[in-house]
Amino acid sequence: MKNRMVYLDNSATTPTDPRVVDKMLPYFYDQPGNAASRTHAFGWQAEEAVGKARQQVAELLGVDKTEVVFTSGATEAVNLAIKGIYDTYKRKGQHLITVKTEHKAVLDTCQWLEEKGAEVTYLEVDKQGRIDLGELEAAIREDTILVAIMWANNETGVLQEVSAIGEICTRKGVFFFCDGTQAVGKIPVDPVATGIHLMAFSAHKMYGPKGVGALYVRRKNPPVKITAQLLGGGHERGRRSGTLNVPGIVGFGVAAALAQAEMTEEMVRLSVWRDQLERKLLEGLEKVSLNGSHENRLPQISSLCFEYADAEDVMRTFNQELAVSSGSACTSASLDPSHVLKAMGLTSDEAHASLRLSFGRFNTEEDIDQVAEWIIRGVNSVRAANPLWV
Repeated sequence: MKNRMVYLDNSATTPTDPRVVDKMLPYFYDQPGNAASRTHAFGWQAEEAVGKARQQVAELLGVDKTEVVFTSGATEAVNLAIKGIYDTYKRKGQHLITVKTEHKAVLDTCQWLEEKGAEVTYLEVDKQGRIDLGELEAAIREDTILVAIMWANNETGVLQEVSAIGEICTRKGVFFFCDGTQAVGKIPVDPVATGIHLMAFSAHKMYGPKGVGALYVRRKNPPVKITAQLLGGGHERGRRSGTLNVPGIVGFGVAAALAQAEMTEEMVRLSVWRDQLERKLLEGLEKVSLNGSHENRLPQISSLCFEYADAEDVMRTFNQELAVSSGSACTSASLDPSHVLKAMGLTSDEAHASLRLSFGRFNTEEDIDQVAEWIIRGVNSVRAANPLWV
């Protein structure tokens, strides 16, 4: 009897919740209006739908709806935040601070700005994947204008001390941009209480559609100004031009509302399943270790190193029946070892032997035994063919 397929790569992308799809469908045909069309009812309907979704997203974060800028995804939001701050405040200073374990959207943007004259400090992390707050504070200079540090790592799920980072940035008078892509909709996120000035996130990480994201931009205390990176119509209060993806934004809003209603229950359920799977793997195999902090991480992500078992070889034993990741979803096409795991002190071999397992809303408890069986069998098979395994 053929095994059913199991999707355990929810940190790469989540399935769109059917309840989200249901609310999106009318805006593809029955209500096709452009939200910027103010001369007929179809445009008014679209504008109203976008306004409702903006409010839903804002309520998930506890912010004002005027502080939500819709984008095509988190990558665009990251670019808009970092480049937008640099372009606006570079006369004050051109120094930025980030972390070596950030998503490539942040690292590549910072490297691009270095070519334009910016100076960037890249902070180290410890073996748990967390920064040293003292090193952050010491790195801030008079010409520092932005600190860019993610809330939760996309490969390990490790959480940074966001509130402490926000306090340092506020006290030092620098802007704090946070990539909240993995955190928003999964755990409580309050950018105001944590001192965040800008935050990027995406619908498709929280059971919404692909191709739509948002950037939170603080409106007061202090007001944050960003230079638009896309021009052509002055949409989104002049911060991001382009015809709004009305169906996607509607879906984003519904996904945010569902996350707000169901997050607490999901956090408990997924963390229990994650811990059960880890326990089965640690008991069923030798030479297995957790990558990153055990205590300070998202409830749904597990990053494990299986020594002497190349992750890509292990994944081939699944016969397409199990979806997991051997690294960041945005860089998994590369055979280079994960920059995140390398920064945490893993060797190239250890990084190549690591798997990321990420539970989601549509997994079941039955998945745990099946996934444990597949991984244990796969690791044992790969190790048996490895002459270094004794």
